[in-house]
Formats: sequence, C-alpha cells, structure tokens
Amino acid sequence: MAHFSLAYWCVLAAALLPIVCAGIAKSGRFTAVSEGGYDNRNPRAWLAQQTAWRARANAAQANSFEALPFFIGAVIIAHQLGANQNWLDLLAALFITLRVVYIGLYLGGLANARSLVWTGALATNIAILLIGYNGG
Repeated sequence: MAHFSLAYWCVLAAALLPIVCAGIAKSGRFTAVSEGGYDNRNPRAWLAQQTAWRARANAAQANSFEALPFFIGAVIIAHQLGANQNWLDLLAALFITLRVVYIGLYLGGLANARSLVWTGALATNIAILLIGYNGG
C-alpha cells in the first residue's frame, strides 16, 4: 500500500506557503474598497499598492512561488534515485522550517537575517537534490 512520505507532505506544505503569505498580505483589509480595503475585483493591482509588512508579505508570496518548482523537483528526483528516506524527510522538513522562518523575517523587515535563511534553504534544497546521487 502506497503512502505519502514526510517529504511529500512537505511538498504540500511548500505549495500552501504562498497562499498563507497572500492571506497575510490581505488580512484585516476587508473594508470598503473606497476606504483602502481589499479589492477582490483587481487583487494584483491592490497588492501592488501596499506598503510595509503587507508589501513584504506579497513579496514573500512571490518568492515562495519561485522556490516551489526546485523543491518539488528535488524531492521527486531524490525519491527516484532511491535516497535514504529518513535523510530526505529530515531535509524536506528543514527546508519547510527555514521557509517559514524566512517568511517571518521577511514580514519583520529583517533583510540580512532573511537573506541568510534564504541561503540556508537553498543549500538544503540542493542537498535534497543530491542526496540520492551515488556517483555511480
């Protein structure tokens, strides 16, 4: 019987992170559009006009979408190559943890720390990609 590994559940989590960021950017702004509230008829233009933490949440959304294809590909390739499942699960969970921390740092406007965490998540993703490689 087939089952989802933790790494596959992490793919689902990674796919939901941009949606969470969009929700954060839009949160608390469900007032009339004429009063600056969220405009569901033109959400991208509305988000583009936001500032401070809302703009950063929107940027975190975009970056989360950008990170998603590499993560999905890395997890699938690692599975196909027969990577050690425990290591793969650990690295996938680490990637998600780092991405959540990254989003928090982005929202908080902590650019230098955010960049360090982004680099750590990228390195983790590269490790996921290569974990199944046996050089043979």
